[in-house]
Amino acid sequence: MLSPEDPLLTAVRNGDAKAVAALLQEEYGTTHARGPNVAAALRLAVDALDHRVLDALLKLADPDALDLDGNDADGRTLLLRAVDRGAHDIATALHFAGADPRVVDGEGRDALALARHRHTTGTGAGVYRRTVRDGNGDICREAVIGGQTVRDGHTAILTHLERCCGIVTPFAELLDRAMAEPEVDHPVWGAAVVAAAGRNGPALTSCWDAAAALRHHSDPLARYFGADVLRCINLCDESGEDEESPFDTPLVDLFLPWVEQEEDPRVMRPLTAGLADAMDPRAERPLPALTRYPDAQVRSWAVGGLQWQVQQANPDALAAVLACTRDADAQVRYRRTTGRCTTCGATARTVEPGPAMSRQRRGIRGHRRTAWSTAHDKTGTNTGSRRRNASRTGPDTGVFARCRGGLRPAQATATPAPRSL
Repeated sequence: MLSPEDPLLTAVRNGDAKAVAALLQEEYGTTHARGPNVAAALRLAVDALDHRVLDALLKLADPDALDLDGNDADGRTLLLRAVDRGAHDIATALHFAGADPRVVDGEGRDALALARHRHTTGTGAGVYRRTVRDGNGDICREAVIGGQTVRDGHTAILTHLERCCGIVTPFAELLDRAMAEPEVDHPVWGAAVVAAAGRNGPALTSCWDAAAALRHHSDPLARYFGADVLRCINLCDESGEDEESPFDTPLVDLFLPWVEQEEDPRVMRPLTAGLADAMDPRAERPLPALTRYPDAQVRSWAVGGLQWQVQQANPDALAAVLACTRDADAQVRYRRTTGRCTTCGATARTVEPGPAMSRQRRGIRGHRRTAWSTAHDKTGTNTGSRRRNASRTGPDTGVFARCRGGLRPAQATATPAPRSL
């Protein structure tokens, strides 16, 4: 008679993330959190491309029991398996949990080499293809090849790993990678924008100029990329709370005329998000009108950007936000009168004009910058229950839900630093 399967493995096979979390948080002891089946459970979750279950295991299981860098029968680690299958959300989750990208497979390829190989060769012909949302909410396509589900996230993974190992991919190549994918919600767009916006020194100035030049491009996808890179450079500028960002005024100078001329709703998303995040008071002028824009994501960013004016009882802002209480889109309605930071939810309070007002405005922008940076692995903390090894180097990260123009705001959480190549 067969013995019953371990309940943790059963919960993973059923895709029941709540049951997995409950088992890992049992009140007495840590049988499941440290037990011999944790590594097997993690492999099942990776093979199923189940991000929710994987996230529960990475957060709650004992780090030593996960065996992140153990090889399977084919000589591949979990990270290599995820890279091979083009699962960007799974691969990045494993990497930021501490999986070592330097481990090689039976053919001597590490994660970066394997991602580059798949980027070059493609996924091949599958039994069928379908479009799905991955665990980060990004759109990707799936094919069944040899009985396995394979996604088309290899280029996004390659771009992520290149940046993590210090490879500066040329701006033009990042643009080409993004524009090869017509769906801006595909993970390659976020990976390319982060790689471009995350540069330092003269390379960042050159990137700014290249992105700004795209506002004249005839292809709206190129304009979207340029606007998103500019917005993210400004948002992630590391000037102190009492310092002016060197990019804030130039961004508003670019975005104000651009937003008046732009006809593509996709491009309007990062433009509106950039204005909503800017410190320059001029950026607030078009936001009330943008709360009536046909695209719901534009309206949502505009409403979020009005929080300061609402807290200061500006009549135009109050009227615009009040009208949004009847908006057909739930996200716009949620943003309507919360007075919360567009990224992390911090609530402003009414203050009198003067230094205190300036400090509060900077604080709001600082909340947004911190949440975006944490969500994009630029900065963050290296503490919490998921910490693996404080000596590991590389950029920190948090939740992968991108706070880019056109996408939902990210909720920042602390995670460990990934290993560098």
